[in-house]
Amino acid sequence: MMFFISKRKLFLVTGIVLVLAIIATSTQLWVPGRTRQVVSTLLNLNRKVPIYCVQTDEKRIAISFDAAWGADQTDELLTILDEYDIKTTFFLVAFWLERYPEVAARIAAAGHEIGNHSATHPHMSSLSAEQIQFELQRTHQLIKETTQQEANLFRPPFGEYNNLLLDTVEQLGYHTIQWSIDSLDWRPTTPADIVQRVTSKIAPGAIVLFHNNAEHTPAALRPILDYCRQEGYEVVPISELLLKGDYYIDKSNGMMRPK
Repeated sequence: MMFFISKRKLFLVTGIVLVLAIIATSTQLWVPGRTRQVVSTLLNLNRKVPIYCVQTDEKRIAISFDAAWGADQTDELLTILDEYDIKTTFFLVAFWLERYPEVAARIAAAGHEIGNHSATHPHMSSLSAEQIQFELQRTHQLIKETTQQEANLFRPPFGEYNNLLLDTVEQLGYHTIQWSIDSLDWRPTTPADIVQRVTSKIAPGAIVLFHNNAEHTPAALRPILDYCRQEGYEVVPISELLLKGDYYIDKSNGMMRPK
């Protein structure tokens, strides 16, 4: 990850580190690596994080699907979700939208929320502000043209981010969304493994990551939804899970909390 601080802040941080080092030495608290730990802690104060989950007392979670390559499994996913009367969030890449506009339209027509997953699926933390703007604005326009939805949720490819990305995304009127439960459905796996991995971590306010074209996701989805139903969990689109009003993001775990 890349983080940027001004010269003024750098001088301040350096001064604080030197003072702490002197104090630690004089009080015999010095241990190898302490300076590095102090610097890391101080720089971490400026670090921003996206939304990984949401603080709530209600048994509600959100399920999401990332779509970048392929669409063979998507209709089956939509059928299953319709059977359970559940709405979710699909994050779409621009080149996927260009290749499968009719599938994107079916996702939206089924009542699912559409999120922005970039235009070219790049490593976003290596981009300039102008390049980030292009990635979001290009996809935003395609989403609007194809699904008539005004997207306001963004999921960075590979889950990569830095302060520049988060600031730019916010300026464009978006929330940056990660996940608290990774199904790892893209790896060589089995439906049973996916079910166990997801259900063992479900908790109020969780956001689950799936992929629309992973081989075993449809077979795993029904048992996961059955588990949610049995445990009294409501599954909603991500925007319905997010807090309204004043909030902050807990830097320790990415939880969206009320102020």
